[in-house]
Amino acid sequence: MRDDHRTPPTDPPSLAERIRHEMDAFTPSEKRAAHLLLSHYPFAGLDTVAEFASRAGISAPSVLRFVTRLGFGGFPDFQKHLREELEAQLLSPLAKAGPSDKGQGAPALASFAEAVIGNLRATVENIAPAEFEAVVALLSDPRRPIHFTGGRFTGALARYAESHFRIVRSGVDFIEGQPALWRDRVIEIGRKDVIVAFDIRRYQEDVTALCETAAKQGATIVLLTDPWLSPIARVARHVLPAHIVAPSNWDSSAGLLLLTEALVSAVTKRLWDTAKPRMEAVERLRNERS
Repeated sequence: MRDDHRTPPTDPPSLAERIRHEMDAFTPSEKRAAHLLLSHYPFAGLDTVAEFASRAGISAPSVLRFVTRLGFGGFPDFQKHLREELEAQLLSPLAKAGPSDKGQGAPALASFAEAVIGNLRATVENIAPAEFEAVVALLSDPRRPIHFTGGRFTGALARYAESHFRIVRSGVDFIEGQPALWRDRVIEIGRKDVIVAFDIRRYQEDVTALCETAAKQGATIVLLTDPWLSPIARVARHVLPAHIVAPSNWDSSAGLLLLTEALVSAVTKRLWDTAKPRMEAVERLRNERS
C-alpha cells in the first residue's frame, strides 16, 4: 500500500548548529577557529585564510584543516556555503514563496503540519543536551533575576515565557525591545541578571543593542534564535537555535515555542519545592474572585 503521509525531509542543520554541537570534539586550534566564526557569524568566515588565521591566533594550515574537518573541499567551498546561509538570513516574506507555489502537493494544513513536525524534530536533534541543561540550571537559580525580551513577532513568545516563569519563581519581568523603553531599565542590570532574548531572521537591531548593552554590564545572555544565529549570539553565553522554515511566506515559531515550553517544564520540576506553593497561592487568589 502506498504511503501518502510520509514526513518530508527536514532542512539540514546550519553550519553554526553543527559547530556548536561538535565543539567538544575539536582540537584546541579548531576551537579557536570555531569561536571566532561563531562570534561574528557568518562574516568572520568571509575573510581571506590569512586574515581568518590571524584573528583566530592560529596558522593558515590550521584554518584549512578546520574547514576540511567541517566537510568542505576547500576554503572557497566553505565561503560559498556561508554566503548561501547569509542569503537565507536576509530573505523577506515576499521572497520566500511566489504564485507558482500555490496548490502544489498535499492539502495546505497537512503539508504545513508535516513541515512543522520536521522543524520540531530538527530543533531537538541539533541542540546539545548539555547546553539545554545549562540554560535550565541558570533559569532555576532564584538568585538570578530573569528579563525576557523579543522583537516584533518574537516578543509574543518572550511574554508567553515570562507569564509562566513569573508563576514558578520570583525575579521575572519583560523588557520591551525599543531603546526608548529599555534604556531606563538596563541601568539596573548587572552581573546577577539574565537576559533571555528571542530573535529570528530579519533580526532586530534594537533587541541586539539591548543585549549588547546588558552584556557589557555583566549580564548573562541566553538566546533563542534560528539556525543562522541572530547577531546577539556574539554576546550570548548560551544559544538555543530552532528550525523555522515552513511552506509559507512566514517563518514558523513552533520550534521556539517547543524550546520555551520545554524550559518552563524543566525549571518547574527543578524548583518544585518552591514553585508548588507559588502555584497554590495563585490558585487561591483565582478562587477568591470566582
